Amino acid sequence: MTMTVRDLRPEVRADVEGFARVRRLALPFYLVTADSLAYDATHAHPDSHYRPLVAEADGEVIGTAQVGLVHDSPDPGQGYLNVYVHPEHTGRGAGSGLVRAAEEYLAAKGATRLYAWVLDRPGDRAFAERHGYRASRSAHFLRLDLAGGELPPLQDPPPGVELRPGTDFADDPRPFFELDSETMSDEPSDIDYEFTDYEAWLESTWKHPLFSPELTTIALVDGRPAAFSAARTDGGTRYGTVMTGTARDFRGRGLAKLAKNDSLHRARAAGLTEAFTGNDAGNGPMIAINKWFGYEICATEMRYVRELG
Repeated sequence: MTMTVRDLRPEVRADVEGFARVRRLALPFYLVTADSLAYDATHAHPDSHYRPLVAEADGEVIGTAQVGLVHDSPDPGQGYLNVYVHPEHTGRGAGSGLVRAAEEYLAAKGATRLYAWVLDRPGDRAFAERHGYRASRSAHFLRLDLAGGELPPLQDPPPGVELRPGTDFADDPRPFFELDSETMSDEPSDIDYEFTDYEAWLESTWKHPLFSPELTTIALVDGRPAAFSAARTDGGTRYGTVMTGTARDFRGRGLAKLAKNDSLHRARAAGLTEAFTGNDAGNGPMIAINKWFGYEICATEMRYVRELG
């Protein structure tokens, strides 16, 4: 077997389809399509120096890596590499080749600390530790059966609260951006973020091919966006909430739960059969909300960190 590591060619359909196939097999609880990968590669913020890589063996993509700098953090020098290998091609050097190429690239771009998400399995953790990474925080993937499971009944919003789909903000998404920015800044993380770039948010969130404004729900209190649940779909039967949150002034009133329940009911009515989401293991309130909906943990991943000399 001849194995090479090279850049993903987003304009080559076989490349992005191969990348998507590996990601779906290695991480089946995360929504990804060939079109979304091509979009990510061609619309990444220039300061992120985003560089997706593939490991190819005998003309087949068998491994993938998403590589870049955390450009929206006030702390410079932070990079990331998320490496996944086709389950039938592990142990053949694809993962190590991708890690070496990613680290060399990130070091040349000035990275001094690297972050990588690794599935919480003995072989995956051992792989990360052999390459000099240490375990940090953990997060869960959760799944909900929309087709056969029961959702909590829809409830009328309390006085002064209105639930609206994301499509109502199509003419001016900025209020939604400001709400998303505030809630994302409070998410548990190893990395501090500053979400202040509206144009970058439009590219990475609002215009993203997986984003579904039709299934996204925003809760308004006296006309002000106060909570939301942002939805993505893969164009088939799978649905995911990529962020659910509440502005600081409105927390503790159950608004995020109202918004997410509305989004889930509309997703099921649209024929979607599986719902996925993710939670930091330390985010107890959101884990409790998702368990209330009936989500079950289907996998756990660990964030690993390596300091570059």
